[in-house]
Amino acid sequence: MNLKTVLAAAAAIWTLSVTAQTSYPTKPIKAIVPFAAGSATDQIGRAFAAKMSETLGQTIVVENKAGVNGMLGADAVAKSAPDGYTILIGTNSTNAALKSLMKKLPYDQDTAFAPVGYMGSVPLIMAVNNDVPAKNLRELVDLAKAKPGFVTFASASTSQLVSTEVLAGMAGIQMVNVPYKSGPAAMTDLIGGQVMMFTADFAVTLPQVKGGKIRGLAVTSSKRSAAIPELPTVNEALGLKDYELIAYFAVFAPAGTPPEIVNKLNNAINLAAQSKDLQDKFASVGFMVDPGTPEALAKRSVLEAAKWAKAIREAKIEPQ
Repeated sequence: MNLKTVLAAAAAIWTLSVTAQTSYPTKPIKAIVPFAAGSATDQIGRAFAAKMSETLGQTIVVENKAGVNGMLGADAVAKSAPDGYTILIGTNSTNAALKSLMKKLPYDQDTAFAPVGYMGSVPLIMAVNNDVPAKNLRELVDLAKAKPGFVTFASASTSQLVSTEVLAGMAGIQMVNVPYKSGPAAMTDLIGGQVMMFTADFAVTLPQVKGGKIRGLAVTSSKRSAAIPELPTVNEALGLKDYELIAYFAVFAPAGTPPEIVNKLNNAINLAAQSKDLQDKFASVGFMVDPGTPEALAKRSVLEAAKWAKAIREAKIEPQ
Protein backbone atom coordinates (compact mmCIF):
# COMPACT_ATOMS: atom_id res chain seq x y z
CA MET A 1 0.00 0.00 0.00
CA ASN A 2 1.54 3.32 -1.06
CA LEU A 3 1.60 6.52 0.97
CA LYS A 4 -1.22 8.08 -1.06
CA THR A 5 -3.53 5.16 -0.29
CA VAL A 6 -2.65 5.25 3.42
CA LEU A 7 -3.35 8.98 3.64
CA ALA A 8 -6.64 8.55 1.80
CA ALA A 9 -7.70 5.78 4.20
CA ALA A 10 -6.74 7.88 7.24
CA ALA A 11 -8.65 10.84 5.87
CA ALA A 12 -11.72 8.67 5.33
CA ILE A 13 -11.60 7.36 8.91
CA TRP A 14 -11.16 10.89 10.27
CA THR A 15 -14.10 12.13 8.17
CA LEU A 16 -16.33 9.32 9.44
CA SER A 17 -15.31 10.08 13.04
CA VAL A 18 -15.98 13.79 12.70
CA THR A 19 -19.28 13.15 10.93
CA ALA A 20 -20.40 10.78 13.69
CA GLN A 21 -19.53 13.32 16.37
CA THR A 22 -20.96 16.40 14.65
CA SER A 23 -24.20 14.61 13.76
CA TYR A 24 -24.61 13.28 17.29
CA PRO A 25 -27.12 12.27 18.47
CA THR A 26 -28.68 10.05 15.80
CA LYS A 27 -30.68 7.86 18.18
CA PRO A 28 -32.27 8.05 21.68
CA ILE A 29 -29.96 8.59 24.66
CA LYS A 30 -30.31 6.63 27.92
CA ALA A 31 -29.94 8.59 31.16
CA ILE A 32 -29.48 6.37 34.20
CA VAL A 33 -30.80 7.73 37.49
CA PRO A 34 -29.05 5.76 40.26
CA PHE A 35 -31.89 6.29 42.74
CA ALA A 36 -35.56 5.37 42.93
CA ALA A 37 -38.46 6.97 41.10
CA GLY A 38 -39.81 9.91 43.08
CA SER A 39 -36.46 10.91 44.56
CA ALA A 40 -35.06 14.39 43.94
CA THR A 41 -32.45 12.91 41.59
CA ASP A 42 -35.25 11.28 39.60
CA GLN A 43 -37.50 14.34 39.45
CA ILE A 44 -34.72 16.78 38.55
CA GLY A 45 -33.08 14.32 36.17
CA ARG A 46 -36.33 13.77 34.25
CA ALA A 47 -36.98 17.51 33.97
CA PHE A 48 -33.47 18.14 32.62
CA ALA A 49 -33.75 15.16 30.26
CA ALA A 50 -36.95 16.55 28.74
CA LYS A 51 -35.36 19.97 28.15
CA MET A 52 -32.14 18.47 26.82
CA SER A 53 -34.14 16.35 24.38
CA GLU A 54 -35.57 19.53 22.87
CA THR A 55 -32.07 20.92 22.27
CA LEU A 56 -30.51 17.68 21.01
CA GLY A 57 -33.42 16.62 18.82
CA GLN A 58 -33.47 13.11 20.27
CA THR A 59 -35.41 11.52 23.12
CA ILE A 60 -33.56 10.95 26.38
CA VAL A 61 -34.98 7.85 28.02
CA VAL A 62 -34.63 7.87 31.83
CA GLU A 63 -33.96 4.55 33.52
CA ASN A 64 -33.98 4.12 37.30
CA LYS A 65 -31.29 1.76 38.60
CA ALA A 66 -31.29 2.16 42.37
CA GLY A 67 -29.18 0.45 45.02
CA VAL A 68 -26.07 0.71 47.23
CA ASN A 69 -26.17 4.52 47.57
CA GLY A 70 -26.26 4.91 43.79
CA MET A 71 -23.37 2.51 43.09
CA LEU A 72 -25.35 0.12 40.88
CA GLY A 73 -26.46 2.83 38.47
CA ALA A 74 -23.05 4.49 38.42
CA ASP A 75 -21.38 1.15 37.70
CA ALA A 76 -23.69 0.54 34.74
CA VAL A 77 -22.68 3.86 33.19
CA ALA A 78 -18.98 3.39 33.97
CA LYS A 79 -19.05 0.13 31.99
CA SER A 80 -21.05 1.53 29.04
CA ALA A 81 -19.64 2.45 25.64
CA PRO A 82 -18.19 6.01 25.61
CA ASP A 83 -20.34 7.11 22.68
CA GLY A 84 -22.66 9.62 24.37
CA TYR A 85 -25.67 7.32 24.33
CA THR A 86 -25.51 6.39 28.02
CA ILE A 87 -25.16 9.12 30.65
CA LEU A 88 -25.40 9.29 34.43
CA ILE A 89 -27.53 11.69 36.46
CA GLY A 90 -24.88 11.75 39.16
CA THR A 91 -24.90 13.12 42.69
CA ASN A 92 -22.60 13.69 45.64
CA SER A 93 -23.21 10.01 46.46
CA THR A 94 -22.04 8.54 43.16
CA ASN A 95 -19.30 11.00 42.28
CA ALA A 96 -17.90 12.26 45.56
CA ALA A 97 -18.66 10.14 48.62
CA LEU A 98 -18.95 6.52 47.50
CA LYS A 99 -15.24 5.80 47.43
CA SER A 100 -15.07 6.82 51.10
CA LEU A 101 -18.19 4.82 52.04
CA MET A 102 -17.27 1.57 50.31
CA LYS A 103 -14.25 -0.65 50.92
CA LYS A 104 -14.15 -1.42 47.22
CA LEU A 105 -15.98 -0.07 44.17
CA PRO A 106 -16.42 -2.03 40.93
CA TYR A 107 -14.96 0.97 39.09
CA ASP A 108 -12.49 3.79 39.78
CA GLN A 109 -14.65 6.75 40.81
CA ASP A 110 -11.92 9.24 39.89
CA THR A 111 -11.24 7.96 36.37
CA ALA A 112 -14.38 6.07 35.23
CA PHE A 113 -16.36 9.15 34.20
CA ALA A 114 -16.10 12.14 31.91
CA PRO A 115 -17.59 15.19 33.68
CA VAL A 116 -20.29 16.71 31.45
CA GLY A 117 -22.15 19.43 33.34
CA TYR A 118 -23.34 20.59 36.75
CA MET A 119 -27.09 20.93 37.21
CA GLY A 120 -27.63 22.37 40.69
CA SER A 121 -28.15 21.60 44.37
CA VAL A 122 -30.78 21.27 47.07
CA PRO A 123 -30.58 21.45 50.85
CA LEU A 124 -32.04 18.72 53.05
CA ILE A 125 -34.63 18.89 55.82
CA MET A 126 -34.14 17.14 59.14
CA ALA A 127 -37.55 15.83 60.15
CA VAL A 128 -39.12 13.55 62.75
CA ASN A 129 -42.28 11.51 63.13
CA ASN A 130 -45.08 13.60 64.66
CA ASP A 131 -45.17 11.39 67.78
CA VAL A 132 -41.51 12.01 68.63
CA PRO A 133 -41.44 14.17 71.78
CA ALA A 134 -39.11 16.81 70.31
CA LYS A 135 -40.52 20.05 68.96
CA ASN A 136 -37.17 21.33 67.69
CA LEU A 137 -33.67 20.06 66.92
CA ARG A 138 -32.29 21.05 70.32
CA GLU A 139 -34.94 18.90 72.03
CA LEU A 140 -34.13 15.96 69.73
CA VAL A 141 -30.44 16.23 70.62
CA ASP A 142 -31.34 16.37 74.32
CA LEU A 143 -33.51 13.26 73.90
CA ALA A 144 -30.68 11.41 72.18
CA LYS A 145 -28.23 12.46 74.91
CA ALA A 146 -30.57 11.24 77.62
CA LYS A 147 -31.16 7.92 75.85
CA PRO A 148 -28.11 6.90 73.76
CA GLY A 149 -29.15 4.56 70.92
CA PHE A 150 -32.86 5.29 71.44
CA VAL A 151 -33.36 7.61 68.45
CA THR A 152 -33.52 5.81 65.10
CA PHE A 153 -32.97 7.48 61.74
CA ALA A 154 -33.54 6.38 58.16
CA SER A 155 -31.14 6.77 55.24
CA ALA A 156 -31.26 5.74 51.59
CA SER A 157 -28.40 7.78 50.14
CA THR A 158 -25.00 9.15 51.07
CA SER A 159 -26.27 12.66 51.78
CA GLN A 160 -29.02 11.30 54.02
CA LEU A 161 -26.62 9.11 55.99
CA VAL A 162 -23.70 11.49 56.26
CA SER A 163 -25.80 14.57 57.08
CA THR A 164 -27.25 12.80 60.13
CA GLU A 165 -24.03 11.13 61.24
CA VAL A 166 -22.13 14.43 61.01
CA LEU A 167 -24.86 16.05 63.14
CA ALA A 168 -24.53 13.24 65.68
CA GLY A 169 -20.76 13.68 65.80
CA MET A 170 -20.91 17.45 66.20
CA ALA A 171 -23.67 17.24 68.82
CA GLY A 172 -22.05 14.37 70.72
CA ILE A 173 -24.98 11.96 70.46
CA GLN A 174 -25.54 8.33 69.40
CA MET A 175 -28.40 7.36 67.07
CA VAL A 176 -29.19 4.13 65.25
CA ASN A 177 -29.21 4.10 61.44
CA VAL A 178 -31.90 2.12 59.60
CA PRO A 179 -30.90 1.78 55.92
CA TYR A 180 -33.46 1.87 53.10
CA LYS A 181 -33.24 1.25 49.38
CA SER A 182 -35.15 4.43 48.47
CA GLY A 183 -36.06 7.80 49.98
CA PRO A 184 -39.81 7.40 49.36
CA ALA A 185 -39.78 4.06 51.22
CA ALA A 186 -37.95 5.66 54.13
CA MET A 187 -40.48 8.50 54.17
CA THR A 188 -43.35 6.01 54.32
CA ASP A 189 -41.84 4.45 57.43
CA LEU A 190 -41.11 7.84 59.00
CA ILE A 191 -44.76 8.83 58.63
CA GLY A 192 -45.82 5.43 59.96
CA GLY A 193 -43.51 5.66 62.97
CA GLN A 194 -41.22 2.74 62.10
CA VAL A 195 -38.31 5.20 62.34
CA MET A 196 -38.09 8.42 64.34
CA MET A 197 -35.96 10.70 62.14
CA PHE A 198 -35.14 11.18 58.48
CA THR A 199 -32.95 13.78 56.78
CA ALA A 200 -33.69 14.05 53.06
CA ASP A 201 -33.99 16.43 50.13
CA PHE A 202 -36.90 18.82 49.83
CA ALA A 203 -38.56 16.81 47.04
CA VAL A 204 -39.13 13.97 49.50
CA THR A 205 -39.65 15.91 52.74
CA LEU A 206 -41.19 19.30 52.02
CA PRO A 207 -44.66 18.13 50.84
CA GLN A 208 -44.94 15.95 53.95
CA VAL A 209 -43.83 18.78 56.25
CA LYS A 210 -46.25 21.22 54.60
CA GLY A 211 -49.01 18.61 54.83
CA GLY A 212 -48.43 18.12 58.55
CA LYS A 213 -47.55 14.44 58.19
CA ILE A 214 -44.07 14.91 59.72
CA ARG A 215 -42.38 17.65 61.73
CA GLY A 216 -39.54 19.59 60.13
CA LEU A 217 -36.77 20.61 62.54
CA ALA A 218 -34.03 22.29 60.48
CA VAL A 219 -32.43 22.68 57.05
CA THR A 220 -28.90 21.46 56.37
CA SER A 221 -27.74 24.45 54.30
CA SER A 222 -25.75 27.37 55.70
CA LYS A 223 -28.68 29.73 55.02
CA ARG A 224 -32.42 29.34 55.49
CA SER A 225 -34.38 28.26 52.43
CA ALA A 226 -36.92 30.55 50.77
CA ALA A 227 -39.05 27.43 50.23
CA ILE A 228 -39.61 27.07 53.99
CA PRO A 229 -38.10 30.12 55.73
CA GLU A 230 -39.63 29.26 59.11
CA LEU A 231 -37.19 26.37 59.56
CA PRO A 232 -33.84 27.35 61.11
CA THR A 233 -30.52 26.04 59.85
CA VAL A 234 -28.80 23.34 61.87
CA ASN A 235 -26.23 25.96 62.86
CA GLU A 236 -28.94 28.28 64.18
CA ALA A 237 -30.82 25.51 65.98
CA LEU A 238 -27.78 24.17 67.82
CA GLY A 239 -25.45 27.18 67.99
CA LEU A 240 -22.94 25.63 65.58
CA LYS A 241 -20.84 27.39 62.94
CA ASP A 242 -19.56 24.86 60.43
CA TYR A 243 -22.45 22.52 59.69
CA GLU A 244 -23.49 22.34 56.02
CA LEU A 245 -24.33 19.32 53.88
CA ILE A 246 -26.34 19.63 50.68
CA ALA A 247 -27.17 17.31 47.80
CA TYR A 248 -26.10 18.20 44.28
CA PHE A 249 -26.76 16.84 40.80
CA ALA A 250 -24.55 16.64 37.71
CA VAL A 251 -24.30 14.71 34.45
CA PHE A 252 -21.41 12.34 33.76
CA ALA A 253 -20.58 10.13 30.79
CA PRO A 254 -18.27 7.11 30.56
CA ALA A 255 -14.59 8.02 30.43
CA GLY A 256 -13.33 8.35 26.89
CA THR A 257 -16.46 10.01 25.52
CA PRO A 258 -15.29 12.36 22.71
CA PRO A 259 -15.00 16.04 23.75
CA GLU A 260 -17.29 17.11 20.91
CA ILE A 261 -20.09 14.95 22.33
CA VAL A 262 -19.40 16.08 25.89
CA ASN A 263 -19.65 19.71 24.76
CA LYS A 264 -22.94 19.09 22.95
CA LEU A 265 -24.40 17.51 26.08
CA ASN A 266 -22.99 20.31 28.23
CA ASN A 267 -24.66 22.93 26.05
CA ALA A 268 -27.98 21.11 26.35
CA ILE A 269 -27.62 20.94 30.16
CA ASN A 270 -26.83 24.64 30.45
CA LEU A 271 -29.76 25.63 28.24
CA ALA A 272 -32.03 23.44 30.38
CA ALA A 273 -30.69 25.06 33.57
CA GLN A 274 -31.48 28.51 32.17
CA SER A 275 -35.09 27.54 31.45
CA LYS A 276 -37.42 29.64 33.61
CA ASP A 277 -40.15 27.02 33.74
CA LEU A 278 -37.65 24.39 34.98
CA GLN A 279 -36.34 26.81 37.61
CA ASP A 280 -39.88 27.69 38.69
CA LYS A 281 -40.87 24.02 38.86
CA PHE A 282 -38.19 23.24 41.44
CA ALA A 283 -37.95 26.55 43.30
CA SER A 284 -40.38 25.18 45.86
CA VAL A 285 -37.97 22.36 46.73
CA GLY A 286 -35.01 24.71 47.18
CA PHE A 287 -33.27 23.74 43.94
CA MET A 288 -30.59 26.20 42.82
CA VAL A 289 -29.23 25.88 39.27
CA ASP A 290 -25.57 26.56 38.58
CA PRO A 291 -24.60 26.06 34.91
CA GLY A 292 -20.93 25.60 34.02
CA THR A 293 -18.33 23.88 31.86
CA PRO A 294 -17.16 20.26 31.97
CA GLU A 295 -13.84 21.55 33.32
CA ALA A 296 -15.61 23.36 36.17
CA LEU A 297 -17.44 20.14 37.08
CA ALA A 298 -14.16 18.22 37.05
CA LYS A 299 -12.66 20.68 39.56
CA ARG A 300 -15.80 20.64 41.69
CA SER A 301 -15.76 16.82 41.77
CA VAL A 302 -12.20 16.79 43.17
CA LEU A 303 -13.11 19.33 45.88
CA GLU A 304 -16.37 17.56 46.76
CA ALA A 305 -14.67 14.17 47.02
CA ALA A 306 -12.21 15.64 49.54
CA LYS A 307 -15.03 17.39 51.45
CA TRP A 308 -17.15 14.23 51.75
CA ALA A 309 -14.15 12.11 52.67
CA LYS A 310 -13.45 14.48 55.55
CA ALA A 311 -17.10 14.49 56.65
CA ILE A 312 -17.32 10.69 56.54
CA ARG A 313 -14.04 10.31 58.42
CA GLU A 314 -15.03 12.77 61.14
CA ALA A 315 -18.45 11.14 61.49
CA LYS A 316 -16.60 7.83 62.09
CA ILE A 317 -18.60 6.03 59.40
CA GLU A 318 -16.92 2.71 58.65
CA PRO A 319 -16.66 1.73 54.96
CA GLN A 320 -18.99 -1.13 54.05
